[in-house]
Amino acid sequence: MPVHHRLLVLAVISLGAAASPLAAQDHHGLDPSNLDTTCAPCQDFYSFANGGWLARTPLPPEYPSYGSFTELVERNNATLRRIVERLAATAPRTPKTAEQKLGAFYASCMDSSAIEQAGVGPLKNELASLEAIASRDDVARALARGHYHGWDPVFNFGGTADYKHSTMVIAAATQGGLGLPDRDYYVRDDSTARTLRTAYLEYVSRTLGLLGDPPAVADEAAQRILTLETALARASLTRVERRDPNANYHKLSLAASDSLTPNLSWPTFLRDAGAPATDAINIGQPRFFRAVDSLIAAVPVADWRAYLRWHFARHLAPWLSTPFVDASFRYQRALTGVKEQQPRWKRCVQAANAMLGDALGQAYVRETFTADARRRALDMVDHLIAALDDRLHTLEWMGDFTRAQAVAKLRAFGKKIGYPDKWRDYSELAVDRRDFAGNVVRAQTYLAAWDFARISKPVDKTEWRMTAPTVNASYNPTFNDITFPAGILQAPFFDPAADDAVNYGGMGAVIGHEMTHGFDDQGRQFDALGNLRDWWTADDAQRFKDRAGRVTAQFDAYTVVDRPQGRVRGVPARARRQTATARRRRLQPRAALLPGVGPGLARQGHRSVRAQSGRGGPARTGPVAGDGTAVESERVCGRVGM
Repeated sequence: MPVHHRLLVLAVISLGAAASPLAAQDHHGLDPSNLDTTCAPCQDFYSFANGGWLARTPLPPEYPSYGSFTELVERNNATLRRIVERLAATAPRTPKTAEQKLGAFYASCMDSSAIEQAGVGPLKNELASLEAIASRDDVARALARGHYHGWDPVFNFGGTADYKHSTMVIAAATQGGLGLPDRDYYVRDDSTARTLRTAYLEYVSRTLGLLGDPPAVADEAAQRILTLETALARASLTRVERRDPNANYHKLSLAASDSLTPNLSWPTFLRDAGAPATDAINIGQPRFFRAVDSLIAAVPVADWRAYLRWHFARHLAPWLSTPFVDASFRYQRALTGVKEQQPRWKRCVQAANAMLGDALGQAYVRETFTADARRRALDMVDHLIAALDDRLHTLEWMGDFTRAQAVAKLRAFGKKIGYPDKWRDYSELAVDRRDFAGNVVRAQTYLAAWDFARISKPVDKTEWRMTAPTVNASYNPTFNDITFPAGILQAPFFDPAADDAVNYGGMGAVIGHEMTHGFDDQGRQFDALGNLRDWWTADDAQRFKDRAGRVTAQFDAYTVVDRPQGRVRGVPARARRQTATARRRRLQPRAALLPGVGPGLARQGHRSVRAQSGRGGPARTGPVAGDGTAVESERVCGRVGM
């Protein structure tokens, strides 16, 4: 069950190409060669700040996007590779300590000979169980078993803070179960959506063929799987609808939950999934779960067998032998436009970070993030909170009652800087140096059990939801805290050797970005304690909506002039300093923003070189990312109208 973080970017550890370690940097602060001084900054500040970098930087073929976030991930990956290779060299067959387990896990991932020899073997036991499904009760049991092992068939389930009682962890079930990235790809009828559905069908069929299905059988099963997933998609809320926290909070007793889904017994599900008994569940989207219940009753059991076989194989495919990896990558290429598979060591670093992230994080922090750097980063956060505090006191449109609530919320912000004070214990996780697929299954099962064990217990406010090496940041509304891992607290965003102006322009912008999520259209609905509660007066809430509407109108007034029929035309030769896809865009306002001023003038140069890596790809269909975030040149040049 994902916590509702507001993530700055999806720039995960898997991204990144070989690069020099951070210590090899030869300057601290802004690099003048990144500028294009032939471009007038008041006309196009984005190109002024980034033009030099754009002109000289090719887009690596393994990336759908590239930017300063990705550059940092590359340097972090070089550090992480040194760490795991050192540990792998001495890891025993049956490791005991966290570092030994990390080394053995990475060694098993890099043992391509053993992985190729295993072939489809790691899937056979579970596939046999899925093939034995003969009734609707068997389907329900198989769903629970999938959640026990962490591959979440049909819906997402786990522990999360109760929106209206934020000190307690509640069991929560939310919509899911799709193989395409978003429900819209199933219901749209434009050429992009149709192309992606075709690529997805090919991926499903190819994978089923690797499981032993004849081509005609695999093709027919793929169509039935797509039909079932389309029914799930049609019952799912859109991204926009899910932005309303109230639309995702429906706390029901177990009896009421069972009434909603008579074909899916929640007490039985909890038992079979390995979750503790509890008296209530947040059924995030009741319409979706009513549809799931109807589908369990109406869809032939054979179709459910096909769906479950596919999703079980799909979640392990990237970690199996070459035919499975190639099938997975071929689909990713259609989805994102990447040209080459990442080298094995990068994928293994990604796996280690995802499954033994705290073990890797401890070693990473020791090498890259000093106590002094942590103190300085905390100082920056405190100063920026004080600045926003001052701003709230002078905000002319906000009334005194709402202002007092807003200031109390800001001053209650939890601050997670660099790394957790308590690292996760991996003593119960078994790792075998010669069994990578088994290690993945055991790690995912361990992580699911860790999550489920939190249900019905007090929230641990010290808990982190991302790993220390991650190049990302977040605001969590139910915790009312902001998180900045050591992975992003590195140059070019944060450099203890650089001038304060550089750090505030880089990391300060990231910090400010996350702080304001506490007061955006979603975050403003949670109070200082993290509870979903309306603390705004009606007049202030309307004034907020009016001002937010002006920003919406401003960004709605942009068109992307190089998009035929709403799509971006690709220019594959060069990367962007700030990019969400491997495409170039030029923005043209349909109306002037301010008299005599072009669409330029961002806050500061260093802020404009922040990248938004890892979003979108060829499926992007407008000047807004799939998660509702504007493309980067808009985020810089559009500021003038705010």
